[in-house]
Amino acid sequence: MSPDYENHAGTRPAAWRDDLTGGPDSLFADRPEPVNSYEARTLTYEVTGRIARITFNRPEQGNAITSDTPVELAAAVELADLDPRVHVIVVSGRGKGFCGGYDLSIFAESSTGFGPAGGSADGTILDAVAQARNHNPWGTWDPMVDYQMMSRFNRGFASLLYANKPTVVKVHGFAIAGGTDIALFADQIICAEDARFGYPPTRTWGIPAAGMWAHRVGDQRAKRLLFTGDSLSGKQAAEWGLAIEAPPAAELDERTEELLQRISRVPINQLIMAKLALNSALLNQGVANSGMVSTVFDGISRHTREGYAFQLRSMTAGFRQAVRERDEPFGDWKRAQFDKPSGAAESDSAD
Repeated sequence: MSPDYENHAGTRPAAWRDDLTGGPDSLFADRPEPVNSYEARTLTYEVTGRIARITFNRPEQGNAITSDTPVELAAAVELADLDPRVHVIVVSGRGKGFCGGYDLSIFAESSTGFGPAGGSADGTILDAVAQARNHNPWGTWDPMVDYQMMSRFNRGFASLLYANKPTVVKVHGFAIAGGTDIALFADQIICAEDARFGYPPTRTWGIPAAGMWAHRVGDQRAKRLLFTGDSLSGKQAAEWGLAIEAPPAAELDERTEELLQRISRVPINQLIMAKLALNSALLNQGVANSGMVSTVFDGISRHTREGYAFQLRSMTAGFRQAVRERDEPFGDWKRAQFDKPSGAAESDSAD
């Protein structure tokens, strides 16, 4: 493409605000547009202007995580990352909350795995039947088979951190247990003031595999949450620095769009350079090591005497009853421990 000396950038007002695909000197002039939208098993993807929108789409299940979720999330993030039109990526959830954690009710009650046994996972480490056998309380547990599975969930969720472009998570209702493993990898979290964040499974049968809590809220506050399994309201999350803003639920969409629009006005190359520079400090804190250690301990926590007792109780009385028995002594069954506004959303999530 030969240079156009008659229409160079200096002849146009604020040419630096051109989209990467705009202007006569664009690298992508006359090239086809990437995919604009599609629907996967657990989420939808749509590009509107300079924003890629990834939306978890299992509202009846509280957007609970299945074996498809990390693969589909990573694929959607990669598509947005490679799209020259997209400046910022936002992840949200349909229904009453962002994500209620792993879809463990079937797993804990009947040992059939994290998702359907069919599909390309059959015969691999992700095979639901094989993983169920590895979680048999009367069998032999192979910790590395467990780690191979769980580390792949982490890898998919961490695409939000390792994406070149800024990632924003919008939380309404709840981000609980595995839902926080996703949200805490984002560059920015904006939430409703009545949202609920927490990892109740640290009381029994879980450790946050992503290992991001101390990196996001600091050592003491992370320990305050994980030593007790207590949850934060959205308001408290913003005060603790976990979220950047916590408007009333009715204003969440508007405030999120304002943030997305402001980010999207900045050139993509500026955004990428800023994120790489800031991520270098975060990664030097040992994020990868934290995730590795936490994933191993998450597996161990499900294969202790107490972990097996929780699993067997779930199989006998049902998963929800086991969760109730776990949480009711703490006085926060289905609610945030701190600063819960009146009329706040309740979570009926999976954990």
